[in-house]
Amino acid sequence: MAFPYFIKIIFDDDVEDFFARQQVNNQLRNVSLPTDVEPDVQPPYGPTGEIFRYTLKSKHDDTRQLLTIQNWIIDRQLRAVPGVADVVAFGGQEKTYEISIHPALNELEYPPQGFAITAGVARLTVQQRPLSGWDAPVKRAEDIVVATIALAIVAPLFVLIAVAIKIDSRGPIIFRQERHGFNNNRILMFKFRSMLHELHPDPNIPQARRNDPRVTRVGAFLRRTSLDELPQLLNVLRGDMSMVGPRPHADAHNEKYAHLIDGYLGRHRMKPGITGWAQVNGLRGETETTEQMRRRLEHDLFYIANWSLLLDIKVILMTFPVVLRGTNAY
Repeated sequence: MAFPYFIKIIFDDDVEDFFARQQVNNQLRNVSLPTDVEPDVQPPYGPTGEIFRYTLKSKHDDTRQLLTIQNWIIDRQLRAVPGVADVVAFGGQEKTYEISIHPALNELEYPPQGFAITAGVARLTVQQRPLSGWDAPVKRAEDIVVATIALAIVAPLFVLIAVAIKIDSRGPIIFRQERHGFNNNRILMFKFRSMLHELHPDPNIPQARRNDPRVTRVGAFLRRTSLDELPQLLNVLRGDMSMVGPRPHADAHNEKYAHLIDGYLGRHRMKPGITGWAQVNGLRGETETTEQMRRRLEHDLFYIANWSLLLDIKVILMTFPVVLRGTNAY
């Protein structure tokens, strides 16, 4: 069996470290041991080379014997070396333990994003910048490529939808509405019009609900299949939106929930998306309660904190079956 442990040597202040370390090293290598026990001394390390990794190897499974030898080496051999003020041994067994520290930060709503030590002071990162380094250009390249390909595929569908909207009801084909985007900046979002046209729409317009009388016949089909969102591919190419991200909410809903839910505006730390992590996880459509919006926010913040190209691809692929099922789309 092997009994590894570490030895930290505390030298006297007036002693040359090199010569003291050399004497300790020689003492460890040349110490007189029983014939069935062999020492293994690793080169010292640490800020001043004061830590030695010392392993006692025995042919017998006798931990007590090796522990007795370890104490004897420390007390009778190493402490007797000139210049050594004290000796500390730690380690003992080759086991790995998981150590958790409770920082008593009970008021944090979301888990810390990282840990670091700055100028000797420990700090927790509770919010970090998303899309740092190469992440931002990679996501932008993804948006341009995917949006361009998607537009080329659905271009004929644009024409058919435009004709259907004009035949079904009076009003513009494209519905434009201001929403809040990245950093809470205003963007002009495009959609195929799916509701009756109003010359002076109510700024406090409620969310669409099941059997909403404002929705046109063509609009009901477009909303159920999410085809009304296709013009947002133009928003993606303009740089206002992304293929994947937190869905943009109407201004009235944004202001309402910003007052009701702490951290709600954190969802604007990334561009809004045509589809999102919340939507493919069953949180699509109307939010009737604050708790439903809170759950959507949790998914949005998870996406922002864990963004990766693979996650975006996963969300895009998950979007197709969600759209086909048409759950909560009205």
